[in-house]
Amino acid sequence: MTQKELYQIAKERYAAAGVDTEAAIEKLSNVIISMHCWQGDDVKGFENAGELTGGIQTTGNYPGAATNPEQLMQDIDKALSLIPGKHKINVHACYGIYEDGKIADRDQIKPEHFRPWVEFAKARGLGLDFNPTYFSHPLAANGTLTNPDEEIRAFWIRHGIACIRISEYFARETGMPCLMNIWIPDGLKDIPADRLGPRQRYMDSLDQILGCGYDKSLVYVTLESKVFGIGFESYTAGSAEFTLSYSATRGILPLMDNGHYHPTEVVSDKISALLCFNEKITLHVTRGVRWDSDHVVRYDDETVEMMKEVVRNDALDRVILATDYFDASINRLAAWVIGVRSVQKALLNALLLPNEKLKQLQDSSQFTELMMLQEEMKFYPIGDVWNEFCARAGIVGDEKWFLALQEYEKTVLANR
Repeated sequence: MTQKELYQIAKERYAAAGVDTEAAIEKLSNVIISMHCWQGDDVKGFENAGELTGGIQTTGNYPGAATNPEQLMQDIDKALSLIPGKHKINVHACYGIYEDGKIADRDQIKPEHFRPWVEFAKARGLGLDFNPTYFSHPLAANGTLTNPDEEIRAFWIRHGIACIRISEYFARETGMPCLMNIWIPDGLKDIPADRLGPRQRYMDSLDQILGCGYDKSLVYVTLESKVFGIGFESYTAGSAEFTLSYSATRGILPLMDNGHYHPTEVVSDKISALLCFNEKITLHVTRGVRWDSDHVVRYDDETVEMMKEVVRNDALDRVILATDYFDASINRLAAWVIGVRSVQKALLNALLLPNEKLKQLQDSSQFTELMMLQEEMKFYPIGDVWNEFCARAGIVGDEKWFLALQEYEKTVLANR
């Protein structure tokens, strides 16, 4: 059978279950995912900062990592050519491009240092998001926005303000709002003598950053929590309770990274809770294995369950999606493609469920039928709908996309 014939059969089967596959494809076509630039070079950036710090770690030494802006953008182009839809690129502050060779310190970065990113995005119709880089810097050794040294803390406050200005620049130039996410690794390896003081300094630092004045229609500031990191096992100032409380009281968006919680917690259960109190929320989709190890996103249970929550709560326009992981043990471009496509597949799965009927069964306490239908829907022909979605986007839907990447590895990555 041809792909069209297979899709027609799938369409009819889903229709019998009360699901419109055309509507699902249309909705998925409009979902924007912010793809993180730092997968392509193992979070090194362009500052020659050296060792990656801040409680995070990239493992592996697969050949072909990007070593300069041209290579990184070339790799992003190739990855996007294998991902359906138009998306955004998420850039960290350490990825400034200094065409005069003079690297600006973090508190001195300016919009012009990111002009090549804007030119890259505009030429492709992409949006841009941004992140201050509160790690891999000599002044981050003993904390950033919580640092007891007021001069060092002021340095990092200036960095945050500089990043807001760059985010405004991104939004004005691309015509799309820029999400600027603040995450700091500040914490302690062993039991603290003072938990309150660092959090009070963190709160004051954030207040000063947000107090700089910015266009909230252009820049969505978000705050991300973390439960622990390597070297910060006992305490992090930016815990979930702190970041959610701060976001709620300051009118900014909460961000949940599903690797930044205790291993027994699941973000899928938290999405609806936050939607009760926030017009918009943001997600960093990753895959933690035993700890926040930033594994490549796969079509696993939690990714599927998170996207169900986004879709079944009619929140595709309220939940801002981004990927965040880094794996140097496999082809880095494949990591991008697998991860973003997995998020899209999970979204499609959620769009192809008879969600209203499932809710009705729950509300009427018909739990046996609910369980039965939830299980039976898992074997519906989602793959044929996925292939149709990809075909309409001009993208290979099945594993043959990997052939293009193998050729790219032979002709491009192997020569680096």
